[in-house]
Formats: sequence, structure tokens, C-alpha cells
Amino acid sequence: METPTPVRDAGGRDPGSPEAGTSDADKKMKIVKNVFLFVMPFLMVTMMYATYMGTMHSPQTRDMPVAVVGSGAVAQSVVDELETAKDGAAEPRLVADRTEALDQLKDRDVAGVLQLPADGATEATLYTAQGAGASQASTVKQLLAPVAAGHDWTTKTEDIAPLPSGDSAGIAVLFAAIGMMMVGYSPLSGMIAAVPHLLAVRRFLPTLAGWAVATSSLIWLILGPIVGAIDGHYLEFVGVGLLATGAVALSQLLFVKLIGGLAVLPGMLLWMVFGVPSSNLAMPIHSMPGFFGFLHHVLPLPAAGEALRSIVYFDGRGVGTHLLTLAVWLVAALALNLLVEHRKGITIPNTEATDDPHFPRPAMAGGPVRSKRLRYFAVAAFPLTILTAVVGLMSASLHEPQVRDMPVVVVGASQEQATQAARGLQDGLGDLLSLTTSTSLDAATDQIREGKTVGVYVLPTSRGGEATLYTSSAAGVSQHNALQSMFQQISASQKAPLELTDVQPLNGSDSNGSNSMYAAMAWIMAGFLIMAVLRGGAPEINRLRQLLPMLAGWAVGMAVWLWFLFDVLIGAINGHAWAMIGFGALTIFCISMFTGVFTRTLGIAGIIPVLVIAILVGVPASGGGISLYMVPGLFRDLNDVLPLPAAVDIVRATVYFDHAGVAGHLATIAAWGAVCLLLHVLIDRGIARRNRRDGTDDADGGPGTPQGGQEAERSAPEPLDRTGIA
Repeated sequence: METPTPVRDAGGRDPGSPEAGTSDADKKMKIVKNVFLFVMPFLMVTMMYATYMGTMHSPQTRDMPVAVVGSGAVAQSVVDELETAKDGAAEPRLVADRTEALDQLKDRDVAGVLQLPADGATEATLYTAQGAGASQASTVKQLLAPVAAGHDWTTKTEDIAPLPSGDSAGIAVLFAAIGMMMVGYSPLSGMIAAVPHLLAVRRFLPTLAGWAVATSSLIWLILGPIVGAIDGHYLEFVGVGLLATGAVALSQLLFVKLIGGLAVLPGMLLWMVFGVPSSNLAMPIHSMPGFFGFLHHVLPLPAAGEALRSIVYFDGRGVGTHLLTLAVWLVAALALNLLVEHRKGITIPNTEATDDPHFPRPAMAGGPVRSKRLRYFAVAAFPLTILTAVVGLMSASLHEPQVRDMPVVVVGASQEQATQAARGLQDGLGDLLSLTTSTSLDAATDQIREGKTVGVYVLPTSRGGEATLYTSSAAGVSQHNALQSMFQQISASQKAPLELTDVQPLNGSDSNGSNSMYAAMAWIMAGFLIMAVLRGGAPEINRLRQLLPMLAGWAVGMAVWLWFLFDVLIGAINGHAWAMIGFGALTIFCISMFTGVFTRTLGIAGIIPVLVIAILVGVPASGGGISLYMVPGLFRDLNDVLPLPAAVDIVRATVYFDHAGVAGHLATIAAWGAVCLLLHVLIDRGIARRNRRDGTDDADGGPGTPQGGQEAERSAPEPLDRTGIA
């Protein structure tokens, strides 16, 4: 009888054997894992910058509540004017009593108050509250002052909640609230990998209480005694921090119990991506789409920020509502966590179930097994370092913007006239301006387009004649406005006419001038996140020849997608497709190379120096949000060196200035990429030497497989959703 020939699979195994089934499952898991390695950073970048660009690129004020104090036909006519002015920007209400109107302003029920002149008088009073938002107070003036001027009234402005000298930008409560969100959700990703036994509610609650007190104290310490933006209110800060950090941490714990490491996505979306535009802390909520107006009353970040604002600037008025919002989140999340544990136990999806704190685990996702003590340290130190960097660097650089050494060219009919006028201006303005002279208007205005100067002041050709100030809002809104205001005051004091000329204005889809910064930051984040995710989720991909094709494809794909998102879907960047795609791909690739140098040598902890250098220091050094001449001089020195400022200037030059000066900025980006590529080659050689020394198998181009079954098992990569991103 003939013995039948057994059927084998491509690998020579019986299809029904456990080995064959395991191989198929492994292949499918590998495919899914590789897909998620790119899906995760794609979703993070997309949801972050689609939201920020979509809400910030051209904000339109709608239904901002303002009070008009007065009575009779004139008062009603003012209300009617405001209702029809600027396409419904204001929502006016007539209030008979000044005290009642100011109470509404202090309670933030209205954004501003216009008190009409008494009978026979001609001076109206405009009341604002800088503590409720510097941007909102500025918008109120733009809405109410023209109405008063239309009635031939002079306007006196009074601020009932002025910002302190140490926080003239009004950003302290914003960064405090952001810090409380970060320390609420960011530790959970590390805890999944390193100390999952602490995710049981009975252990998590006491840990959370101590963590919330410690981090709130740190935030207060940075913003108060160190930076000088907050004066006092320590206990109140800790109280708000307990509620805010507790609400976010317990909610994030719930997401972790339901979907494991993928909880980072809904966490980022709710606490930060939706939280910032709905906060009313950076931009008035009445200039955001209506959906964010709803979220303002719901999400923890707005609640924490408004609670702190009530405490710091308004003597606690209205704080109860915001604390109640945080308390509801905290109690609801705690109850749902207990319910999930009751039904499912303490098991975390895709994490080996164990309640043993001594079970061998890495300190960070994708890393080697570490001791329990080191794991505890890493879980706390990682978010604390990021918190200190974010709150410390951003608040220190932006809390008190002051004009210093702003470059202006004085143009005269002769060199002698220009020099004499420049001396007079310098004597009067001190270090506010850095003046040079010229006799050529065309050459001077070209310097504005190339970013070499901020303004050009053209002297009058005759005594009593009109001077002209040339600036560009497209080159930076804050410096454009500051320079115009400065020279208008000079002109008024000299009783001389002044013409203002914007040589390159912003377009209608970029009314804030923020598009260049958000587009550049999206490129930087795309390069940063792909390497962070690869290091946390696939540490075995650790050779340059493996990384290069993946990163090149990612860079091109993300550059195309981001151009399509910003231009076609959002309408913020109009045209310039090939330039935006090409420049974007170069930037993304070079930043991924830069990030990889740190993640390949320091592990997932390497994202901290990258975050600091590429983003946190880069933002104030870029001039993208606030003028380079309004931040500390250190950041001005870094403007020509760091990648984010170069990327901002690349976008700005592409969209507004016909690529003027773009070559130098591209050279900066390319230099970072080239140097880091060379460092990767050296890292590869170091890995090869280490593998030869340790006798590890490097046939597949990976980092080598440890000898010995138990050690190999302990050093195996973490599960698919361990991205390590906080």
C-alpha cells in the first residue's frame, strides 16, 4: 500500500501543526503591527494640526457679549449699531446700571462694557478685563471704540482686572492648565509598560493624590517664584490641580482599561487637541467655531484654566462652576473605573496580566528589563521632565514680551538727513529699536521681504510733510502692530502726519498670521513622532538601512497629506503645492533623522531632548507666534540655527514672499539632516561592534538577538500598542 505524501506549507511544515498556525498568526500580527506603527503618528499629527489650523487660521468673532450702560433712544441706537456691526460679531445687551454691568464683566458674563456719556458730556468709558484674556480685551476695543467715535465721543479705557507686570501676555493660567492636563494623562502610557500593577484603582488613587499635589506644586513653583508670572495662590493652585489632574488621570485610566495603549489617541484628542481651542485662554471662545463653545463648558482644560483665572484675577468669582465640572469628571471616571474592574478585573488589553510588582518589565516601552526601583523612577521622571520643560521654557520665554532691538531702516533724501534723524530716534527710543540708514526705498523694503528688517521709516521730503512707515503683517503680526503703534505715538507727539503701508499683507485665510507656524510645526511633529513610535513600538527596527526607506516614504507621504489637509480641506494654505510638498518632505525626513539619533542611543527617553530642541525652544525662537524681537535675546541667537525657525521661514517665504531667502533656511534644515545621517552611520558601526563583542546574531540586520531563551524573552519588543508616546 502506497504511503500518501504529506502536504506541507511553504516552510515545510504540516498546515495543521501548531507551528504552522503560529507562523500565520505571527505574520498577521506583524502586518497589523507595522500598519499601526504608521497609523498612530499619522492620526496624532492629523488630529492635532487639523484642529489647530482649522480653528486658528482665520478666526471670526461671533456673538461676543458686551454691555451698553445707558438709557433712552441714544443707548438703544448704540445697541442696534452693535447688533448689525461686523456680521454679528457682538451680542450687545442694554444695562441701566454701571455697577450691574461691571459685575457682569467681573463674572465674565460679558466681555466688555461701554458706558455712554452723561447728558451734555462727550466722553464714553470703555471697560475691559485683561485678566479674562488679553486677546478678548483687544477685540472688545475694536468692537466698541468705533461705535463711540461714530457718535463723536472721546473714549476713556479702564481695565477692571489688569494683568500683573510679570505676566503681561496673560499666558500663566494657560500653561498651568496645560501642565495639569499633561501630568494627568501622560504617565499612563509609561505605567502600562513598566508598572501595570499600579493601574488597579485601589493602588492608583493614593498614588494619584500624591502625584497631583506634587505636580501642582511644581507648576506653581515654576510660574510663581521662578518665572514671576503668578503671585501667591499656592493652596488654590494645589486644590485646582487635585481636581484637574485627578479628573484627567482617572478618565485616562478608564480609556487604558478599555483599549490599552491606544488610549493615547482619545486622551490627546480630549485633553489637549480639543482642550486648547475651547479653553478661552489663548483665543476668545467667541472667535472659535460653535462646537468649541460647547466644549468650553464641558472639557477639563477649559474648566481648570477658567478656575485658575477666577482665583488669580477675579478674587474667586465664578470659580464654583468650573470646579463642579472637574468634580463631575472625577466622580464619573472613578465610578466607571470601578465598574470596569468589577466586570473585567484589572487586566489591561494587550498587557500580560499580573499583580506582581516584581514581574520583570522594561522601564519604558521598547526598552530592556529594569529593576522595580528604576521603573518607578522612570514613570515619574519622564512626565516630570516634560512638564518642567513645557511649562518652564514656554512661560519663561513668552510671559512678558518686550520690544528690544527691533531693526528699522531710516530712509532719507540724503545720507546726512537719514543719519541725523536716526540719531534723534535712537536717543528717544533707546534699545527699543536698532536703526540703520539708507537712501534707497526699494533696497530697504526688499530687506523687509527677506526678513532682514521689520520696518522702513521714510522721512518727509519737506518740513511739515508726511512720513511713511513700511511694515509687513505677513512677516509677523505682533512686530507689525508694535512698530505701527510706536511710530503712531511718535507722529502724534510731533504733530506730524504719518502714512502706514503694509508691503505684504496677510491673506484672508491667514488673518492671525499663524499658518506658517502651524504648517512648520506639523512637519516637525511628523518627523519627531514617527521615530518616537518606532522606538517604542518596534525597537527591533534599528538599522539605518531599515529606517531609510521607511522614513523617506513617510516624509513624502506626510508632506503630500499635510499640503492636502491645509490647502484643499481647510483652505488655509492656498496653492504652492510642489513647494510645500518638497520642502515639507525634506523637513520631515531631516527631523526624523535628528530624532533617531537620540532614540537609537537613549531609547524612548531620547524624545525629551528632541522635544526641547526641536519644538519648545524652537517656538519662541521662530517668530511664528510672537516677534523674535519681543522674546529674550537667547532665542534670537538660536533663530538661525534651529530647525523650527527655518521651517517657519520656509513656509512664510513660500506663501508670501516669492521664496525670498528660502535657500538659506533650506540649507539649515538640510545641514541638520546631513549631520544626523552621518551620526546614524556611526551608530550603526557601534551596534555592529557591540553585537560582535556580545556574540549576538545580526543576520537579519536587527540589533541582535540575546543569547539564552529567558533573557531573549525578557528583551523582546513590547506589544503593538506600546508607542511610548505620552
